[in-house]
Amino acid sequence: MSYFWLLLAIFCIVWYSTMTFYVGVRGFFDIKEMLLALKSDETSSIKEE
Repeated sequence: MSYFWLLLAIFCIVWYSTMTFYVGVRGFFDIKEMLLALKSDETSSIKEE
């Protein structure tokens, strides 16, 4: 029965690590895209003036 809890704990750690990595990578690319969009908006508003 102790193997069950060991496997469950390992599965939870692997799942949590995978989700943390996935969210971190997706967040990095989302922030990068957002900053590029803000930069292009900033330069387009400067050109319009």
